[in-house]
Amino acid sequence: MFIALRELRAAWGRFVMIGVVVALVAALVGMVSGFTIGLGNDTVSALRALNASSVAFATGTSDFNRSVISAEDVAAWQNRPGVDAAPLGVSMAHGENDHGTMVDLAVFGVEPGGPLSPATEEGDRLTDGLDEVVVSEQLLADGIRIGDVLAIDNSDVRLRVVGSTDDRSYGHVSAAYTSLDTWRTVRYGTTDLGPRQQGTAAAVVVLSGNPPDVLGGTTVQSDEVLLEAAPGYSGERLTMNSILAFLYVIAPLIVAAFFAVWVLQRQGVYALQRALGVSRWSLVGSALAQAAVVVALATVAGSAVAYLLGLGLGDAVPFDLPFSSLATTTLAVIAASLIGSAVTLRWVVSADPLTMLGASR
Repeated sequence: MFIALRELRAAWGRFVMIGVVVALVAALVGMVSGFTIGLGNDTVSALRALNASSVAFATGTSDFNRSVISAEDVAAWQNRPGVDAAPLGVSMAHGENDHGTMVDLAVFGVEPGGPLSPATEEGDRLTDGLDEVVVSEQLLADGIRIGDVLAIDNSDVRLRVVGSTDDRSYGHVSAAYTSLDTWRTVRYGTTDLGPRQQGTAAAVVVLSGNPPDVLGGTTVQSDEVLLEAAPGYSGERLTMNSILAFLYVIAPLIVAAFFAVWVLQRQGVYALQRALGVSRWSLVGSALAQAAVVVALATVAGSAVAYLLGLGLGDAVPFDLPFSSLATTTLAVIAASLIGSAVTLRWVVSADPLTMLGASR
C-alpha cells in the first residue's frame, strides 16, 4: 500500500490525466441526469402535484385529449363509497391579455376548494366564478399579471387571472387552474355548451381507496399512465435514460483502458514485488487503492462541476439536480469505474516472480 501511494505522487501526471477523463465522464453523467430530471419536471410537474394513486380515463383511451367522461360517470365516481376521487380536465390553449402578451396555457379544470385546487402564492384561490383562473408563477414571469383578462384563441372564452401558484407545468407548458365549468368552455371553444358537454371531465383522479377496475364508461389505470399522458414524456424519458445507460457503459471501458496501459507498463515492478515475497492479494489491494483514490477524487470533482454548471444555467433550460440524485450518480460512476479498473487486475495477479529472478542472472 505504501508503494502504491508513493506511485500516486511519483507518477502524478499520468494519474491526473486519468482523473481528468473520469471527471469529464462524471460531469457529463451529472449534466445528463440534471436534464433528465429537469425535462421530466417540466413535462409532468403539474400532474405529480395531483398526488394521484391512480387515474380513470374513458375506456379505450389513456390521454386527456381523447378521453371524455360523461357527467353520469363523474357523479358515479364521486358517490363511490370507499374511494376519494375528483374529476379533472386538461386542455392546451393559447391566450392573450389586454397588453398584447401572448402565452401558452395548460388549462387544468378542477373543483374550486377541492383536493386538486392549488394553494396560491399571490392573489386569491379559485371560487365558483365562471371566468377565474390561477396561473403558474412562470406565467407571471412571462408578462401576465394578476387582474389581467386572457382572451383564448378561436373562442369567445375570457379568463380573469385572480392568483398565482407555484411553478407547475404540463408538456413544457405552464399550468393554469380554473373551475371545471370554465375548463369545459376552453375545451369546447364556446360558453354555450350543449347537454352532452355539460358536466364532463377528461379524467377522474383517484386519491385514495380501492377503486374498481371498471366503472361505467371508464377504466382505472396506474399513476404511471397518468404521467405518460403528458405529451412527450415517455419519449423524452426513454431518450435520456438511454444516454445515461451508454455513459455508464463507457465509464468502465475508459477507466479499464487507462489502467490497463498503466498495469502492463508496471509488470516488472509487480514481478519484483512478488519475488520479494509480497502476496498477490496485497498487490491487488494496492492496485485497487490507486484506482479508488483516482476515481473517487475525479468523480467528486466532475460531479461538482456538473452541479455548478446547473446553478449557472438558472431557469434558462429545464435542469434540476437535487443532492440526492447527484449523490446517486456520483456513487454510480465510482462503482462503474472501479469495475472497469478491476478488469485489469488479471495482469497484476499473473505477474511472475521468476521473471525478475531470471533477469538477475
